[in-house]
Amino acid sequence: MRSVVWALVLAAVLVASACTQRETLSAGKMDTPETAPTYRIGPGDSMQIFVWRNQDLTTSVSVRPDGRITVPLVEDLEAAGKTPTELAKDIEGELAKYVQDPLVTVIMTGFVGTYQQQVRVVGAAANPQALPYRDGMTLLDVMVSVGGLTEFAAGDRATLVRVAEGEQKAYRVELDSLVRDGEISANVAMLPGDILIIPETFL
Repeated sequence: MRSVVWALVLAAVLVASACTQRETLSAGKMDTPETAPTYRIGPGDSMQIFVWRNQDLTTSVSVRPDGRITVPLVEDLEAAGKTPTELAKDIEGELAKYVQDPLVTVIMTGFVGTYQQQVRVVGAAANPQALPYRDGMTLLDVMVSVGGLTEFAAGDRATLVRVAEGEQKAYRVELDSLVRDGEISANVAMLPGDILIIPETFL
């Protein structure tokens, strides 16, 4: 089912982008974010919840697909979309019903993030997947993470879908030039929420 959905997304974006002239992104044209966005917890993330002086309440948990977690004394607490600090404060508020002045620290141990903080790669990559955004992430970092291009990828016809000023826009990126020819000017900065769509060559 997921592959069918991605195929439909790919087809829709390619049809839409074919009807308009897309700007080609290059390193010189793209502004790099000054600071990384604050990390927000997403389904699939894992973390350690440390309760000071209460070893019985200290535990490791994963965020369920519904975005909630269960910890000792606290059931079905919403975690997705919060920062680790915000979640720690919420847990303190719940534990205060049972423990005097609880002090909670949330330590992230595995990162997935919300969809808005992921970089998704679909199409003719060796290993298409969703990647957690990392501070300073570039297009080359993404291609290394997905194992590069497939043999029949049309890398220089790849599309980067990005939300800019509240509007979704499609740009052309030159992956063949970057990955196969080492053209560093094609290495652009990535942003949270970017979708990279790599078509195949027409045989």
